[in-house]
Amino acid sequence: MSAVVHLAFVLAGLACLVAGGEAVVRGASALADYFGVSTFFVGVTVVAVGSSVPEIVTSASAAAYGAGDLLVGHIVGSVTSQITLGLGLVGVVSPLAVRRSKALTYGGGMLLAMLVMTAAVLTNGVARVEGLGMIALYLVVLALVARREDDAATASGATLGPRRAVPAVLLGLAVVLVGANLVVTHGVPLARALGVPRYLVGVVTGLGTTLPEVVVSIVAVSRGRDGIAVGTLLGSNITDPLFSLGVGAVVAGVHPTAPVASSLAYMLVASLGVVAALAWRERVGRALGVACLLAFLPTFLLL
Repeated sequence: MSAVVHLAFVLAGLACLVAGGEAVVRGASALADYFGVSTFFVGVTVVAVGSSVPEIVTSASAAAYGAGDLLVGHIVGSVTSQITLGLGLVGVVSPLAVRRSKALTYGGGMLLAMLVMTAAVLTNGVARVEGLGMIALYLVVLALVARREDDAATASGATLGPRRAVPAVLLGLAVVLVGANLVVTHGVPLARALGVPRYLVGVVTGLGTTLPEVVVSIVAVSRGRDGIAVGTLLGSNITDPLFSLGVGAVVAGVHPTAPVASSLAYMLVASLGVVAALAWRERVGRALGVACLLAFLPTFLLL
């Protein structure tokens, strides 16, 4: 294919990302209003799990082919990108408030998921039984954060009921995933055709599976749905270290051979710093957004 054709597909992918993100935010907001739960919780559960489908599928496929290094590197890269690049872009686009209780509850769940992943990977890999345990722990974490919901809104008589909201979320997620796939599969050959350095090609590829979460979050904050924005990013970072890795381990076990300690350590340090900043300032302003964007850069030096 020519560079023009690849460019057309990339632009189509970007259009899908925006359109799908709009549908996800609209449907998720309606669900939160209808059931009287916070948009934060809907973002952590429904949207986060749906937007993590690329990581889940990649984990299962990599495990089946015995590519443990790829699997672990993919999850670490995705998680680190979401908490730095994703949250940074959200803060730069539109500052938003985050209650300290939310930052500690969901951020704590995220850090717990990362600690479990780190311990499992660094102690002879993740066997099938451990993978099952990680999936079970993921469900427990979701149950615990659900019980901490203390600012749920009452039903607001939203015009979009569950019968229309759920299909809107699912369709939106599907469109977002298609868009992300188009951007990656055509963005890489486009970069090569234009003579862009390999480093930038790697950046485009690494961003691919984080695009759904990032786009949904940016659309959400631009629509005043701050809870969905931050909830999606933090929720995906609970889903991927536990559920995505757990699924991969159940498929065939995960036993990386490459040195991954430094990238795992940076993932934890960067995430701890972001959660601490959220709990202290109770907002994601442009200054914190820029700091998060800068924290994203060392990721490529460690993966």
